[in-house]
Amino acid sequence: MGKLYDELAKDYRIKEGLKTCINCGTCTAICPAAEFYRYDPRKIVDIVQSKDEAEIEKLLKSDVIWYCGECMSCVTRCPRKNAPGLVLMALRNLSAKLGYFVCSEKGRQLYPLTKMLTGNILNYGYCVYPETFKWEDHVESGPVMKWHLEHLKDSFARLGANYQGDGPGVLRKIPQESLDELKSIFDVTGATERIETVNRYSEMKAKEMGLDMDEYMEETFSHISPGHLNSEEE
Repeated sequence: MGKLYDELAKDYRIKEGLKTCINCGTCTAICPAAEFYRYDPRKIVDIVQSKDEAEIEKLLKSDVIWYCGECMSCVTRCPRKNAPGLVLMALRNLSAKLGYFVCSEKGRQLYPLTKMLTGNILNYGYCVYPETFKWEDHVESGPVMKWHLEHLKDSFARLGANYQGDGPGVLRKIPQESLDELKSIFDVTGATERIETVNRYSEMKAKEMGLDMDEYMEETFSHISPGHLNSEEE
């Protein structure tokens, strides 16, 4: 049994999500991600339960572990009550912990995701926050969203929100005391350490690619290479 599998086996999501896989493929048949991406949860679970060190390392460095949307459709259909989605969570966790995520394009997207979401949570108390949502980065949201972002205070006032205001209400200003509590939760649960780990390995990868962190942010957020989708030719 290899060291990587030993690390995976410590994760409660492996203990709960991988019991007695019979490799039937029902999870892949029901998986929405598999319909579009070159992704097969059956193969991933089979590799993990094989305990093959080299193959598990390939998984941790690959794009495929980042295709899963964690909808857990696989759980509802598995005849053995496995949860491939939980196995994927454990693989992602170990990939981030060891820095293997920077080896794949989809894995490197962990940097902008971490930077934006945790930044919003720790600075504002919200996962998504209007002040940091840039329309230029999300043009698919359309012209109505563009107008809305240009008229935030007026729009939210019409909706009855307490945008950036004191007291109760939608999008109210979160008190500093509450933000400090959030930071403490991040510290105690290991989230702060994980953020630092993602940042450290991302900075190393950016240097390797000859990019500063702003350029790396743009590269990882917006660049998509061909070869991820089933509809694309080999």
